[in-house]
Amino acid sequence: MALVPYDGNYLPVLSKLHNTSAEFRFADHNVRLTQDWNKLGVAAVVWDAAVVMCMYLELGQVELTGKVAIELGAGTGLVGIVAALLGAKKVTITDREPALGFLAANVKENIPPDQLGAVEVSELTWGQGLERYPKGGFDIVLGADIVYLEDTFPSLLQTMEHLSSESSVVLLACKIRYQRDTNFLSMLKQRFTVHQVHYDKERDIHIYKAVKLPARRDL
Repeated sequence: MALVPYDGNYLPVLSKLHNTSAEFRFADHNVRLTQDWNKLGVAAVVWDAAVVMCMYLELGQVELTGKVAIELGAGTGLVGIVAALLGAKKVTITDREPALGFLAANVKENIPPDQLGAVEVSELTWGQGLERYPKGGFDIVLGADIVYLEDTFPSLLQTMEHLSSESSVVLLACKIRYQRDTNFLSMLKQRFTVHQVHYDKERDIHIYKAVKLPARRDL
């Protein structure tokens, strides 16, 4: 998620995001996340897309047990934390550098001590330093509400391509707010097969499943 502070005086409808913490029940665990809107803006609060993604993961439609997963633009880390609690073998939870200390604290607070070794908090700015991550090395790539800044779309797509193989599953939870969001889906479909697998009408959140297309082999 972008590290963009907002002036709360102009966003009264988002007042709940100014709470210093948010609490949930997922994977038979109480999950309590620290939020810090004033310091880190949208990167440091829980958005509906993350909640709906976790609800979807709990349905068991995507096998997590024994899988290697990565979360992009993790913000508070809710999705990655829940993926780990649901049995993923290894979870890498990523965001930009200023958010890492905050993110690591949420992970430490919510992952049982005997599972902490399976969860890594790591810096990832989309499109940069991708050689630090194994090409095609993740079974599951997760992103909640990360499709909203048009300038980031090419680098986000590049990052998703690098991290996934043809057997990987990419799950994106998002609202379709503007034409640019639809444009990203069109870009995604040039490199991945894309299907909507869940829609939360109450929160207006779509979840898309994407699988990388086979590499073109020129004759």
